[in-house]
Amino acid sequence: MLGGLRRFGREYMELRRFQAGNADPRIVFYAEDHSSWPHFEPIVNDLTGRLGRQIAYVTSSARDPILKMGDPHVDAYGIGAGATRIMFFETLRNSLVIMTMPDLNMFHIKRTRLPGVHYVYVQHSLVSTHMAYRKGAFDHFDTIFCAGPHHVVETRATENIYGLRVKNLIEHGYGRLDAILRDSPAITQVDRAIPHILLAPSWGEHAILETVGEPVVNALLEAGYRVTVRPHPRTRQRCSKALDDLARRFYGNDNFTLEEKIASQRSLLNADLMISDWSGAALEYALGLGKPVLFINVPRKVNNPEYGNLPMEPIEVSVRKDLGAIVAPGDWAALCSESERLINATSRYSERLRRLRLKTVFNVDRSGEIGASALVDLFDNQFG
Repeated sequence: MLGGLRRFGREYMELRRFQAGNADPRIVFYAEDHSSWPHFEPIVNDLTGRLGRQIAYVTSSARDPILKMGDPHVDAYGIGAGATRIMFFETLRNSLVIMTMPDLNMFHIKRTRLPGVHYVYVQHSLVSTHMAYRKGAFDHFDTIFCAGPHHVVETRATENIYGLRVKNLIEHGYGRLDAILRDSPAITQVDRAIPHILLAPSWGEHAILETVGEPVVNALLEAGYRVTVRPHPRTRQRCSKALDDLARRFYGNDNFTLEEKIASQRSLLNADLMISDWSGAALEYALGLGKPVLFINVPRKVNNPEYGNLPMEPIEVSVRKDLGAIVAPGDWAALCSESERLINATSRYSERLRRLRLKTVFNVDRSGEIGASALVDLFDNQFG
């Protein structure tokens, strides 16, 4: 009880410190957790560097790296994820607010009723907007940064079908993909004699780790692979038992690693193959590194039962076969044989995936610059 009161006190003082600057218009980034930073980083770096802008960065994570950076162009605030966060959103004014958190105005996080706030959504995944997200997840934003043409088409179709107001769409790109492309020349294999497989699934009741995680890992280890399990942060929040069971089952096996610090890209860069389900990480891996993905065909991740109302297939469905191969859950012999085949065929996928990257993602290698310039234009048009 006492610890909770102290934490609330610290967070409330951070909110008061933020509110002290409410008189002047500001560019405000809000981070739901520390995993937002990789998506904001290229934009923030360009804003505060090349463009010399001062920003506020408000985070709900005490582990957010921004809190320790000490950048003089960044005013950082740690407000937590409880009552103080609700007060933060209720009292916003005179701000351009940038978020990677969907569902604005759908639940407890509401648009402020105070004047002068423009809400911008930055994509935190390459997946489509109409199947993996809830209905209405993006309806209350003013501007949406689109990672690729599919986001533009889906947003306009949603507006048309449901009679929504027309939003401002920016052909942005995808910062995490740019970071993978930037870091990929530094790839180093720890042990080239043992092929390395990265198991990086989505989260949810039908996802790999929540359903067939242990037999998948066991089959791959028995086949002689080195296996890194990289769970989505929501898996730890919602199904920690699955991760604890994996850790206990394979404790002491030198070829097994459970990696929960997803801010690091080392395992992503070093893996010879990714195994996934409906995770956006599969698109990042294949399009960023030019390496194939093996999909375990668990049921689709559907958070919007009405996604079929839109006349286009979600990108995570339409490009699946272009990224690699698909096996049925439970067919562990096929899992291992297809893993070997895809690893041996990596060079044949490289050019195909490069062309697909240019087709499906805007402004490859330039998303930070494009995003920062778009925010400055929005800010100056509204507050200049």
